[in-house]
Amino acid sequence: MGEASREIMRQARQEVPEWSASQVRQSLAEQRENGEQAPDVALVDVREKHEWNEGHIPGAIHVPRGFLELQIEEAIPDKDQTVVLYCAGGVRSLMAGKTLQQMGYRNVISMSGGFGQWKGSGFEFEMPRLMSDAQARRYSRHLLVPEVGEQGQFKLLDSKVLLIGAGGLGSPSAYYLAAAGVGTLGIIDADVVDESNLQRQILHNTDRVGQYKAESAKETLQKLNPDVNVVTYIERLDEENVRRIIADYDVIIDGTDNFPTRYLLNDAALLANKPVIHGSVFRFEGQLTVFKPYDGPCYRCLYPEPPPPALAPSCAEAGVLGVLPGIVGLLQATEAIKLLLGIGDPLVGRLMTYDALAGEFNELKLFRDPHCAACGENGNPENLPTYADVCAL
Repeated sequence: MGEASREIMRQARQEVPEWSASQVRQSLAEQRENGEQAPDVALVDVREKHEWNEGHIPGAIHVPRGFLELQIEEAIPDKDQTVVLYCAGGVRSLMAGKTLQQMGYRNVISMSGGFGQWKGSGFEFEMPRLMSDAQARRYSRHLLVPEVGEQGQFKLLDSKVLLIGAGGLGSPSAYYLAAAGVGTLGIIDADVVDESNLQRQILHNTDRVGQYKAESAKETLQKLNPDVNVVTYIERLDEENVRRIIADYDVIIDGTDNFPTRYLLNDAALLANKPVIHGSVFRFEGQLTVFKPYDGPCYRCLYPEPPPPALAPSCAEAGVLGVLPGIVGLLQATEAIKLLLGIGDPLVGRLMTYDALAGEFNELKLFRDPHCAACGENGNPENLPTYADVCAL
């Protein structure tokens, strides 16, 4: 180290306080014992990725020194919070501490001796979960997005999404969720592939006419991404199976085209506290919203009773432009990923509409009905009528 470097380090030590590994460990332990909701101490690892992969202190945030100025304010927005930095030996963390002070952080501390001292003292550390080389290549574009990154991709790989139907909406939703690496996709559909489906249901092909849609979908999705586990349910959603089927999933995508299933799914999702991403299409028009239990309106808030069958024709009766379900289904997949990652502003309490002929998106504000029979103040979603006898199936 040259004279200039030694002088820089001397100044850094004068300006940036240092804690030993034992002091940092004690502070973290006291914080856990106090059970504080917002941590007083933020622990930041400023080493490079390959160093992090060799082990890190539990609870640390990884912000490599080279990206510190770009990422630290997003990782730790409160500049009054105590920030403890560590590297391999305590040099880079001192320099990083000076940088944070220049950025306005008022309580910055460097851990002397770095991770080497922590590990040499026999303190606990953890090995990060690592992607295979094939996964790193497959999801490389996700890894470049700060809102997703490696941890977000692992979250997707651990997530479970249930698709009600492998038809016009379920096909594009499932295809892109599988491509994105959502680890488990459940598909419930008791229908078989028909030639009339192929104009819009992209999971199927001519060779699979007569095959169960759920099995055809599984074949397509597993060829696209072997990381994805596809669970098939060749049955119709009803009062007997709905709670059992939705229990294991994080998010539900509603691709149905009949009212009895929508009401049934709404009530079961409220009881199980599962968000439902609702989509529907009609000729040249589509709509989309997210029903998040008790955080926004439910399906019964919007439609306390179903319309007469004559006013609610299915696609088989009214027709639909083949590309329209692709647009709405992709938007449903987008909302699912936002919910799984906890990012963005999901369409809760908002109804997005799309007019393909006009090329226009519009949005309507939705509100919970305090008198809703399912989610209102005195509502109870259990044992409500499913309207199976009055709806057009």
